[in-house]
Amino acid sequence: MTKPQCCWSVVDIGTAPAFSYIVRKDYRYTVRMSTKKTPLSRELIAAVALDIADIEGFEAVSMRRIAQQMNIGTMSLYHYISSKDELIAAMDDALMGEALLETLPKGWERAMMEIARRTHAVFIRHPWALVAMSSAPPGLNTMRHVEQCLEALAGTALTTGQKLTLLAMVDDFVFGHALRASVSEATIDHEFAAAQLATGAFPRLAQAYGGGDVAVGKDRFESGLRALLATALPKAAAKRTR
Repeated sequence: MTKPQCCWSVVDIGTAPAFSYIVRKDYRYTVRMSTKKTPLSRELIAAVALDIADIEGFEAVSMRRIAQQMNIGTMSLYHYISSKDELIAAMDDALMGEALLETLPKGWERAMMEIARRTHAVFIRHPWALVAMSSAPPGLNTMRHVEQCLEALAGTALTTGQKLTLLAMVDDFVFGHALRASVSEATIDHEFAAAQLATGAFPRLAQAYGGGDVAVGKDRFESGLRALLATALPKAAAKRTR
């Protein structure tokens, strides 16, 4: 089976190629020709890198690969991004831009739910980023994301420490759920499992699974997030602002 090709393409029109880019609602990036020469930018390079990582894996991302995809010389990129670390930082900033809400819903719980959903969706779209972006320094969009989170909690009576603790707990839940969702389900050797259950050494497992596979709720993210927000900190400390 041939490897799917990245959706970026540039056509040689006999002069230095001109670029523009559009971001579709599904956050896939495409390049189209423009009659007006548009210079390269850090944002454009990061967008190409994200698309390569989504399709070919993060390991495939390099300045050479990006230049190849854009049909330009590799050295042209170094005027905007000078190293792999800087490229990772630009990619992370682009990812965090996807996590930003246009407007915050009213009420701190609804606002936190929506921020968490948006952040979770980013890592579902880009599962490789959960590990690959862990070393990236906080950029401007990360600061905007944290600012938005603190704004969501501004109407509560929580202390700064309580707010940051709650945000860290929500992040732990969001990242953990996205990480688990990104891996394939383990293959179960049913013959082996049945033989072990028959020994009587696992009575609780036998009670739970003796009748066969048990469906696990599909809404675990939503229900778990609501439970976390409801019980993580004393309700008395959260002054409702609805």
